[in-house]
Amino acid sequence: MKLHMDLDCYFVSAERTRYPFLKGRPVVVAKGSDKRIFSLEKKEAVLIEESGAFNSTLQFITKPSLTPIVKQWRDEFIDKDGTIHGIVIAKSYETKKFKIKTGTPLKDALMMCPGLIVLPSDHLFYQMLSFKLKAYLETKIPLLEQYSIDEFFGDVGGWIEEGNTLEFIAMLQREITEKFDLPISIAASGSKWIAKLATDTIKPYGTKVIYPHEVNAFVNPIKVEDFPGVGRVVAQRLKHYGIETLEEAKRLPMLFDAYGKTGKELYKRIQGIDNEPVHPSRERKGIGISRNFAAIEDREEIQRRVMILSRYLSYTITKLGLNPTTFFMKIHYQYGTKSSKSFTHDRLFNEVFFIDLAQSMLKELDVHPRYKIHYIGLGASNCTGIHKRKSFSMLEFHKDTKHAKLSLGLMKIRDKYGVDMIGYGRERVMSV
Repeated sequence: MKLHMDLDCYFVSAERTRYPFLKGRPVVVAKGSDKRIFSLEKKEAVLIEESGAFNSTLQFITKPSLTPIVKQWRDEFIDKDGTIHGIVIAKSYETKKFKIKTGTPLKDALMMCPGLIVLPSDHLFYQMLSFKLKAYLETKIPLLEQYSIDEFFGDVGGWIEEGNTLEFIAMLQREITEKFDLPISIAASGSKWIAKLATDTIKPYGTKVIYPHEVNAFVNPIKVEDFPGVGRVVAQRLKHYGIETLEEAKRLPMLFDAYGKTGKELYKRIQGIDNEPVHPSRERKGIGISRNFAAIEDREEIQRRVMILSRYLSYTITKLGLNPTTFFMKIHYQYGTKSSKSFTHDRLFNEVFFIDLAQSMLKELDVHPRYKIHYIGLGASNCTGIHKRKSFSMLEFHKDTKHAKLSLGLMKIRDKYGVDMIGYGRERVMSV
């Protein structure tokens, strides 16, 4: 049997492990524009190399504060003119009746829920606590995969008899609560994705086993958009044909065939016959960095911020030993306008190349030079490696080799003295 373990309201639950008085009270964790990465102040960052899918790898260390925890959010989310910014990124179950959702503007959340407790996010703490839980789970489960910061897959086939699965996951849930003070929901099935689907139906703090003969009865009434891996485009296409439930979707495999191998695999997942293994480790497919900030029009400042983000991402890529060949950038303007594009360059990765590329991408993407920008995202993917080799451009290879050695040297210095020890002159001139 395969397990899916999903921590309940993880960021809030993590905060409750160090501030127990938060239990039973309406709490949200909020995130706003990151003022540290673009500032000139000295800051400490930590590289998290094995954080699972969707997790950021570079985190800043939060300095201790003398301000009570329930008041710390004011310094981060209230501007000098009294404007409240930031959004909700996690919420406790106690906020459900107030209809606060992930993504709700913090200003609105405070009006929707009198007495709401707001906490600024401390992502490094959440990741380190997740790692401690992972280390514990590895002593209990033979094959463990960290899917995200708050989700794990496990395989106990041949370790636990199928008939004892429910007893095992109930014991595991109880031990996690006792040892880490973290509520967790755990489901089991012959398929990873049926188990993951099951945890969505039993939260909070539930346990469930879906045996092979129960899969159809469990899956059939569920809406197609609620199945893991069914994205918006696929859901809309299925609904175009009048398909609302997974039972209806299973009757029309030809609709999934239109999506090739990916569609066929998804169809097997819906049936619970995908037999996809638990992966203790995965080859990283991509990595990125992004920041929201107060909207600004000054393009020199935007260029400075792109340079800082590209330097941080370059350090991370070099530290992880990756060689990406596809790069993308996203910029979000005020009032909802967006611009994005990807570029492929078969070259040996190095910091000089990447920073120059990021600046040229910005010039190409910035199609509204009079609009204010409030978000920049940079990413890299399509990495070469043992299982995926590429031929690099010989015209640039000699120069890139020298610059790659320079990148390694910069990485060693930054490892010892901090990521901001060596920067670029243009980063020191703030325009706003």
